[in-house]
Formats: sequence, structure tokens, C-alpha cells
Amino acid sequence: MKDECYKVAARYGVKSYVVANSFMNVPRDPLIERVIVPEGPDVADDWIAQRAMRGDVVVTQDIPLADRCVKAGADVIGPNGRAFTEASIGMALATRNLMTDLRSFGEQTSGPKPFSARDRSTFLSALDLAFARLKRAGF
Repeated sequence: MKDECYKVAARYGVKSYVVANSFMNVPRDPLIERVIVPEGPDVADDWIAQRAMRGDVVVTQDIPLADRCVKAGADVIGPNGRAFTEASIGMALATRNLMTDLRSFGEQTSGPKPFSARDRSTFLSALDLAFARLKRAGF
């Protein structure tokens, strides 16, 4: 989904950050910044969550990170185009925690569905909508 994020952010002239704990190739573009954080549990998530605020768009499939960013006021979108909001994040966390508990008891779970062309389209629409809404709001 990174390429899609780069394209939509470029269309709106928005700075993008790619945060990881190891080197990642990113396009050479002044609007794209690669941030390499130290290795460790949740270090990249902490970097993102500590800086997320109203006017930002965060793309993640990590539910706890989504929760932290929603609470900080950011717009949060999953790679399938699902928007995480104050109204939906509680159920997403509860479902994630239930699935984690089931797996810890040895239950076989199916995991996420394969990514589809429809998911890509939904994601692009949601991302474009988020940027357009923020632009109208003056961000």
C-alpha cells in the first residue's frame, strides 16, 4: 500500500513518513521521509503514536497503534480502506483481543482475508476522502 499512499499524498502535496526499524527503500522525493527507529517492541509504533495529531492520516493494520492514533485525533485507515474512528476502535480492539486469546488457547484462527483488488480500491477511496476532508478543514 506504500505506493498508493505516496501517490495520493503527492496529489495533495502532503509530507509522508515511512517508519521502520530497518532500512526501507522509499522514493527520492522531498515529501517522503524515511524514519529508521531502533529495534525493539513497538518502537516504530511509539514514534508514530507520539507524533500523531489532528490533521494527520495514519495508515496501519495494527489495532493497538490505530487506537493510540485515534485517541490523538488522527484519521486512521487500515490497508483494506476501513476507517478506524472513536466509534469503531473499541470493537476492533475487543475483536483483536478475543482472537489473540483464542490463539493463545490453541484455537486455529483463519487470519486476515487475502488482499483483493476491491480492498485496494476501497483503500484508495478512503485515503483520498481523508485527505480531501482535511484539506477542506484547513489542514
